[in-house]
Amino acid sequence: MTKKILIAVAVLIVVGGVIGLTVMRAQSGYTKVITGKVVRQDLASVVSGTGQIKPKTYVNLGATAMGRITHLYVKEGDHVKRGEVVATIENVQQGANVEGQKAAIAAANTDITSYIAAEKTAQANLDKSKADLEQKKFDYDRYTALYNDKLVSKQDFDAKKSAYDVDVATVAQNVAALAQTKAQTDSQRAHMQTQVATLRFNTDLLNRTIAVAPFDGLVTNEPVREGETVVEGIQNAQGSTLMTLADVSVITAEVKVDETDIVSVALGQTADVSVDALPGKVFKGHVTEVGDQALLRSTGVATSQTVSGTEEAKDFKVVVTLDQTSDELRPGLSSTAKITTARKENAVTIPIQALTLYTPPTTDSKGHVTTVSASSGAAPAVKPQQGVFVLRSQGGKLRAIFVPVTTGITGATDIEVTSGVQPGDEIVTGTYRILRSLKDNTPVKRDTTPVVVKDSDTSSS
Repeated sequence: MTKKILIAVAVLIVVGGVIGLTVMRAQSGYTKVITGKVVRQDLASVVSGTGQIKPKTYVNLGATAMGRITHLYVKEGDHVKRGEVVATIENVQQGANVEGQKAAIAAANTDITSYIAAEKTAQANLDKSKADLEQKKFDYDRYTALYNDKLVSKQDFDAKKSAYDVDVATVAQNVAALAQTKAQTDSQRAHMQTQVATLRFNTDLLNRTIAVAPFDGLVTNEPVREGETVVEGIQNAQGSTLMTLADVSVITAEVKVDETDIVSVALGQTADVSVDALPGKVFKGHVTEVGDQALLRSTGVATSQTVSGTEEAKDFKVVVTLDQTSDELRPGLSSTAKITTARKENAVTIPIQALTLYTPPTTDSKGHVTTVSASSGAAPAVKPQQGVFVLRSQGGKLRAIFVPVTTGITGATDIEVTSGVQPGDEIVTGTYRILRSLKDNTPVKRDTTPVVVKDSDTSSS
């Protein structure tokens, strides 16, 4: 019995060995490859950037006068209207100056009124003296004629002449008095303008103690409390901030885009904005600003503002304005914007990993394949070509044939092919190690082994 079992085991071993040898011979000379298909699909090229949510318009209301905060009429989270008083600083002195100046202007108005009345009196006196002069002129002319005819005495003639000369002097005196009163009125009006200018100055000082909302918005920050003393900024010294107001009617995502991607970003392109604090929600928007100045990734400082010559990665600022706002969005929330830079419908596409660079071998005059050593420093005779390996059946064998291709836009996992292959072609997509060493016209077999995803790969993704 034991002998029969041993014989059966031996037979099985021999049969297994024959089968294994047959399989090995069948597979010898072939390269296992992972394959995929050339397909038609809608393709979009997307550029990503990370940043934060910001209102399009916001302002830090700073103190424009030094003093103690007497009132804060709003708190963080309140909505305010344009022109609404939001805070006041002690202004006893400024208010007293304004009231005193108003009283001075009122007194100046009274003086101007009195000077105008005096001007009218002087004008009336002038008119009366002119009328008297006209009468005296008639008498003087009449007596001159009578005196020449010797009809009146010289004494009467001299009396009329003297009366006429007195009225001429009186008219001149009244003209001078009128001019004087007019000059006094003009002077008082000029003093009034000075008083009005001083009132504007004092009113401005008073208004500096009253903070008003410059637009409809939301109070997003209020770092001070009533009773605290605030100071205004001078030169390069920043003053106290009363609060931050944001216009939440227009919300943007200000993100940083890598310098290698910024060339494809343009105004008006659509974008999907996601917020870390709101998983599963996507906000539609469009690009409204593309920065022209590169920012150092490590510091965020513009390259024009740094003297360091260190080469490091750079980003560009891109502003995406959301098409619709939401009460859930708050300034400062971390966000990611996926900007669609190009879109093509029904494009011929291949997986990105299938695209490779291949240098066709060169031959000498005798048909022998020649190679150029990398260590020799000589440039290769043939430049690498961009293309894919297409599976084709030749002589009963499946072979990988290198086909040069031209490409178009690039999507997340696929790339457009504008020439070289057709939809339905089967191409080599992996592995990366195989693609690097694969040669043109190499016999291949499809690798149907299931791909096992390692835990480390899963966690890293």
